[in-house]
Amino acid sequence: MGPVLAGVLQLLALIAALALAYVPLGNHMAKVYSSDKHWRVEKWIYKGIGADPNTEMRWPAYLRGVLAFSAVSVLFLYLLQRLQGVLPGSLGFKAIDADQAFNTAASFVTNTNWQSYYGEQAMGHVVQTAGLAVQNFVSAAVGIAVAMALVRGFARSRTGELGNFWSDLVRGVTRILLPLSVVAAIVLVACGVIQNFSGIHEVGQFMGGDQQWNGGAVASQEAIKEIGTNGGGYFNANSAHPFENPTPFTNLFEIFLLLVIPFALTRTFGIMVGSVKQGYAILATMGTIWVGFIALMMWTEFAHHGPALQLAGGAMEGKETRIGVGASSIFAVSTTLTSTGAVDSFHSSFTGLGGGITMLGMQLGEIAPGGTGSGLYGMLIMAVIAVFIAGLMVGRTPEYLGKKIGTREIKFAACYILITPALVLIFTAVAMALPTPGNSMTNSGAHGFSEILYAYTSASNNNGSAFAGLNADTQWFNSTLGLAMILGRFLPMVFVLALAGSLAEQKPVPATAGTLRTEKPLFTGLLVGAILIITGLTYFPALALGPLAEGLAS
Repeated sequence: MGPVLAGVLQLLALIAALALAYVPLGNHMAKVYSSDKHWRVEKWIYKGIGADPNTEMRWPAYLRGVLAFSAVSVLFLYLLQRLQGVLPGSLGFKAIDADQAFNTAASFVTNTNWQSYYGEQAMGHVVQTAGLAVQNFVSAAVGIAVAMALVRGFARSRTGELGNFWSDLVRGVTRILLPLSVVAAIVLVACGVIQNFSGIHEVGQFMGGDQQWNGGAVASQEAIKEIGTNGGGYFNANSAHPFENPTPFTNLFEIFLLLVIPFALTRTFGIMVGSVKQGYAILATMGTIWVGFIALMMWTEFAHHGPALQLAGGAMEGKETRIGVGASSIFAVSTTLTSTGAVDSFHSSFTGLGGGITMLGMQLGEIAPGGTGSGLYGMLIMAVIAVFIAGLMVGRTPEYLGKKIGTREIKFAACYILITPALVLIFTAVAMALPTPGNSMTNSGAHGFSEILYAYTSASNNNGSAFAGLNADTQWFNSTLGLAMILGRFLPMVFVLALAGSLAEQKPVPATAGTLRTEKPLFTGLLVGAILIITGLTYFPALALGPLAEGLAS
């Protein structure tokens, strides 16, 4: 079997698995966020944090809950790292430096999971499990909660109430993320992923020195890392490390885990707004972009020129031979079109155009299918923009799901789509203009520029993957990337929740003969076009200086 055919068959198997999980998982999540009953363990949690889960919140109160919880999480994780040297189970590792502790705390709380350190050489068992793994659960639950608030904004009328943040947060962990993670961790352990609390072991000599490995609760963290579209690896090599991803099957299984909730949330959306067809339209948009990007990535990696690359079956530099080009391409596209950021290969070693595809996937806003929750609300914002564009074309007041998209709503949507590009381009420009940040680049020219552009694209979009050639463990990058993560996570949420509140206050508008049918293939095509055009106009000059210049020159 040739490598191209193997890659195609893996893609088809992945699509089949996602299709099987789509309806039951989507239905389950709709029941979770529509139920008015609380589990006993959930009642204990509400009592412990002093929250009333039955109190409905308007969007400012919902936003205050999101920000307050996230601020406390950043502080807790920062202090845990700073105190690591005196904690049990630290494996002898010292406390994390202040700038790196801030960067890591901001990274994991914002669901970015960018890492400017070697996990196996810096973080002990307590920080990994009580700090990083916990944030993998709750940061993902926050994203789903905000998405559910926006869905309720479309579903409800003549009320500004969007649900209860604390209830949405807790249910997301106890009823969705935790059960899925337990099952996934068992599968990973059965397939060879390690799960222990062992210390550091000498494993032999390497390049004239002792080689050491430490164990850890890897399978449990790997499970929620993918299910919650987090991406932070227990080891520096991330999902390319055999302790995290030992076989081609675990590789495909991990891709399935990082995609299953974002895709299934479109079913949840359709049920909650009372039209499953609307969910299918959003799913079709996400699926079209995802499959299209995978096809482009496979083409760039398999068809690269040069006899050595052709004999190897593709561009194998930076890829694991046990995984191959096809599976690495699927993983790279899936992890950058979601907010996962996990990697099973070095994106910096991809072809010039292949590296550009990973960047473009993040620059689309990670909405195909996107992160847990963030992908759905990002796509719904783009749907609002597409409806507005269609309204301008025919001279009608735009409507979506029975809600008018007026001046107020389009301002919120416009602010949402402008924030992240502004962060990416401004931080990249400043870093390139200053003399010191450029010293962190391993390469010069177009590839060196791509390293910095990729870093701020990844941070601002809360992805967390890296181009691998950039030394980001400096005060400049730790501080500015941490700031980009925080602003890129929470500023868009402000406008998502404000839009949700505005929509919930409206009374429904009855459909007429002139109403745009947003469940039809025509709207799906319009939405795909709007996403690609808006992103292209925003980022094309920067991409032309980096991956496009490198790809066309090779």
